[in-house]
Amino acid sequence: MQFHPQPAPGVARPWAFPAPERGSLPNGLTVLRCHRPGQQVVAVEIVLDAPLAAEPEGLDGVATIMARALSEGTDKHTAEEFAAELERCGATLDAHADHPGLRVSLEVPASRLAKALGLVAEALRAPAFAESEIERLVRNRLDEIPHEQANPARRAAKQLSKELFPAASRMSRPRQGTEETVERIDAGAVRAFFEAHVRPSAATAVVVGDLTGIDLEALLAETLGDWSGDTVEPRPAPPITADDTGRVVVVDRPGAVQTQLLIGRIGPDRHDSVWPAQVLGTYCLGGTLTSRLDRVLREEKGYTYGVRAFAQVLRSSAPDSATGATGAAMLAISGSVDTESTGPALEDLWTVLRTLAAEGLTDEERETAVQNLVGVAPLKFETAASVAGTLADQVEQHLPDDFQAHLYARLAAAGTVEATAAVVSAFPGDRLVTILVGDASRIEEPVRALGIGEVSVVAG
Repeated sequence: MQFHPQPAPGVARPWAFPAPERGSLPNGLTVLRCHRPGQQVVAVEIVLDAPLAAEPEGLDGVATIMARALSEGTDKHTAEEFAAELERCGATLDAHADHPGLRVSLEVPASRLAKALGLVAEALRAPAFAESEIERLVRNRLDEIPHEQANPARRAAKQLSKELFPAASRMSRPRQGTEETVERIDAGAVRAFFEAHVRPSAATAVVVGDLTGIDLEALLAETLGDWSGDTVEPRPAPPITADDTGRVVVVDRPGAVQTQLLIGRIGPDRHDSVWPAQVLGTYCLGGTLTSRLDRVLREEKGYTYGVRAFAQVLRSSAPDSATGATGAAMLAISGSVDTESTGPALEDLWTVLRTLAAEGLTDEERETAVQNLVGVAPLKFETAASVAGTLADQVEQHLPDDFQAHLYARLAAAGTVEATAAVVSAFPGDRLVTILVGDASRIEEPVRALGIGEVSVVAG
C-alpha cells in the first residue's frame, strides 16, 4: 500500500482586524465601508441614536416594538409584500433595541445589495406602523414575558439589574418592557418615538463584504441618501450609578432541582486603560473550560456543566475632557448547579476568588489566555457579519475605528501581574451582588452560613 506524504502546514499569514474607510452622505449619514475580497454575502449594520433611556416614562418597550415594526410594511409595501421582496433578494433583516441605541442588521448576497438596501432605506424613511401590525407585535411581546419569567437565566438577569441600578434608571428595568408598560404601547406611541429619534444625521451605516464592481457611493446615494430628517444635537448620556454592596438575593422557585447563579457588579468599559488586562484576567478566571472556575467547580467537584466569567459593555459615551468617559460594563459570573450543591459550590467559588487575590495568576495561565484570545481572532472575524457587528459596536461605544485592531496587541502586552490586578479588582469577594434562582427552602440557610452578604428572598 502506497501512502501519500503527510500534508505539511502552510506558512502562517499575518492577520490584522480590517480597517474601515469612513465617509458621509449629504443627508448627514456617516458611512463606514470595509472591502473584504471573497465575502460574497455583504453585511450592513445601521446604528441609530435611539437608546432605551430615551423611551417616554411609562412606555418601556416602545423602542423594541418600533424596531420590530420597521420590517412590517412601508408606504409602498404591505408587511407581506415587504417580506416577499426581502426573500426574493435572499436577504435577512433584523432590528433590535438596547441601552446604547437601535441596530438594524442586513445580510444579502453582493449581487442583490442594491435591491436590499433600497428596502432598508424604505423602512427607515417611511415605515407604515399600521395599527393592526403594532397591536399584533404588542400581543406577541406580552406573550413572551411569561416565558422570560419562567427562564431561570433571564429571571436572574432581570433581578440583578433591579438590584444594581436605582429604580429611576432605565437600566434597572427589563430592556423590552414589562406587561404594564407594553400594554400601553400603540401605533401613535411608536410613530412618535420614531419621529423623535430616527434620522440620518444621528445614524451610521457600516457596510462590509466583497464590494468588487459595486459603486457603493452611488448605491448609497440612491438608497439611504434619500432618507431625510432634522439635525439634532447629540443626546447627553445620564451617568451610570450602581450599588454593589455585597449581598445575596434568592429568587424563590419551590421544587427547583437546580439553582441558577448570577454574580455581578459594574466595572470599567472599553475606554478604560485597564480593559485589555481585565479581558485577559477574566478569561483566566472563567472564560473557557480550562479556566479556574471550571477546573474547580466542574472538573474537581462536578457541581456544574460550566461556569463563565465575562464583561459585557452596557453603554459607553464619548470621553469628556472634564468628566472622562461615562460608560460601564457588567462584570459577571454565571452558571447553574444542582440544588444540594448550591452552598458548597458558592463556598468553592469564593475560595477561588480569594486564592486568586492572595496568590495571583500564573504565567502559564496568562500565556494560554493570550494564545486563545489572540489566536482565535482570524476565525472569529472570518465572516462579513462579525466584522460589521464589531465595527458597529465601536460606533455605539464611541471608540476609534482602529480600537479592535489595537486590542490584540494590548492583550499580548498585558503581563501576569497586570492581569491579576485587573481581575481581582473586577471581582472583589466583598463587593458582589449574588442572584440565586432556586428553591429557597433548601438553599437559603446553607448560603446564609457562608457569610458572603446579607441574604433576602423574593418571589420567583
